[in-house]
Amino acid sequence: MESLWLGETACHDPSRAGGKAASLSRLSARHHVPPGFCIPASVHARWMQQEIRPEFPPADLLTGLADAYRVLSERCDEAEPAVAVRSSATDEDGATASFAGQYETILNVRGAEAIAVAMLECWAAARSARVAHYRRLQGMPGAGALLPILVQQLICADVSAVVFSANPVTGNRGEIIVNSSWGLGDSIVGGHVTPDSFVIRRSDYALMERAIARKRRMTVPNDGPRADGTHQVDVPTCLQHVPSLDDAQVLEVARLATMLEAEVGAPVDVECAAAGRTLYLLQCRPITTLVREGGERA
Repeated sequence: MESLWLGETACHDPSRAGGKAASLSRLSARHHVPPGFCIPASVHARWMQQEIRPEFPPADLLTGLADAYRVLSERCDEAEPAVAVRSSATDEDGATASFAGQYETILNVRGAEAIAVAMLECWAAARSARVAHYRRLQGMPGAGALLPILVQQLICADVSAVVFSANPVTGNRGEIIVNSSWGLGDSIVGGHVTPDSFVIRRSDYALMERAIARKRRMTVPNDGPRADGTHQVDVPTCLQHVPSLDDAQVLEVARLATMLEAEVGAPVDVECAAAGRTLYLLQCRPITTLVREGGERA
């Protein structure tokens, strides 16, 4: 099995690596993107061509996954690193349709066999009625595109944030919106928590609004070296009303969003994670809800 590694030229191609992986691959030279590899579109195409699709990958694919996971383990300096297995469809994270929340991400997976099972779950989810309905709303055929799979080191985030380089509700390009909460980002994107919210003025990075929510729950990896998956836990009482990002961190993620907008060439929706003193970039895609002058989507 061919593996496409983040940061390598072959992984920059969305027709091979999918929109999510290609975007992160191009940005990894300048930003802290967790290491990872992509199972390319050609593998999914081969799978889809089989009249009877087995419930477990063939031996050659499993061997390729094991080889790639071994290299990733060396890069992470960990015997069996936890990874996120993420859909990266060839039509995902585009300029007109983001597919936000439509495809599958499976967190805290360890070992080649578990990655293979997660990959099949991602492929199965891509054929769901929900995805087909979203595609039709976007004027696309109901049948899905090819689905590369991104296997990426899981960052055990102290804080996760979703950042918009323009206000996605009002369309105001002079505002940067930051939503953040404790733990893994699934708490925010999955709607499990009301996050802290910050509004930053783009012209001088002044913090215009700050709304600190009571953050009751957070997503954390399951415990133990062989444990897979995640679960929700109560946020310690002493942290529920504490800002999940201090002012310096809010400024850091706001500047990251504007840098990414300049690199992408359009307003962006960014997911990032802070672990220790490092801010990691997990996803960057255009904000497809914004409309340019004349009615064209940004």
